[in-house]
Amino acid sequence: MKQIVSVVLMLAFTLMVRANHLHETAAAKRAARGTLQELVDEAARTALEKFKEKGLKEEQLSITLIDLRDPQHSAKASFRGNERVYPASVVKLFYLGAAHRLLEDKKIEDTPELRRALRDMIVDSSNEATQYILDVETHTTGGYELPPKEMEAWQYQRNGINRYYASLGYTNINVNQKTFCEDAYGREKVSRGPNGENRNKLTTDATARLLAEIVTHKAVTAARSTQMMELLQRDYSGTSKDNDDQAHGFTAIALQGIEGARLWSKAGWTSTTRHDAVYLELPDGSKFVLVTFTTDHANERELIPTVARVVIDGIKNVK
Repeated sequence: MKQIVSVVLMLAFTLMVRANHLHETAAAKRAARGTLQELVDEAARTALEKFKEKGLKEEQLSITLIDLRDPQHSAKASFRGNERVYPASVVKLFYLGAAHRLLEDKKIEDTPELRRALRDMIVDSSNEATQYILDVETHTTGGYELPPKEMEAWQYQRNGINRYYASLGYTNINVNQKTFCEDAYGREKVSRGPNGENRNKLTTDATARLLAEIVTHKAVTAARSTQMMELLQRDYSGTSKDNDDQAHGFTAIALQGIEGARLWSKAGWTSTTRHDAVYLELPDGSKFVLVTFTTDHANERELIPTVARVVIDGIKNVK
């Protein structure tokens, strides 16, 4: 009888230890899922799985998330966040920041025409406005090809925007090219390089950093950050027939059915790229910057919202 009792007690003890181990393992997994990096990994994994049959690969997706619920102690996580990608119109965010730095330093004149162009560049994503802004910022203009020495001097001037962001500690980016509806010609084409090696390039990490600095009023000055935010604010209510409408055609798709959210963004799209850089404030108190770059799947309107939905659903559980 004592032997039977002893066996029963030993079995009970073994089961208790195993149960505790399983509980601890489950708790550990829950804790892991509660980290910002796990949330970003889950968002990437969800998108890659959902669009696997359409050929989406890891190298075609980049994500950076910055949690701003406590702006003094922000946290960042990313998936391929330091990979250089052609940014399309997202680069206009960098030209906006540079313009306000130059205005603050009184190196360019604050005119109604400049303000009109800044608005059209960000609100309407106008390429023509962007071309004007870059001319003003760098004192360069497009036109016929230049002799080598003149072109070298011209390129040095155009690289002024790169030098500005490098002075702030930004790395692995190139922001010195105009945006076009069709193609560049003359010195603008020459500037890109024979194989396009000097085209604009951004990372989601760098883009998220700049947007977060604007949001937290650290870009140039608080007053100028506020002016930039005014241009970036989007009204996602209602509907739009334009698939490329910044307020309805990108991350905003994931906000359908959510009342009380607030959205600021700068999207970019071409025939091969579809990107969005957003700052979101949700009714539950969540505040975050989310930058998603996608390549070779420009017509997949649900790809960016798929990433955003995972973040929206999960960030409130991140500790």
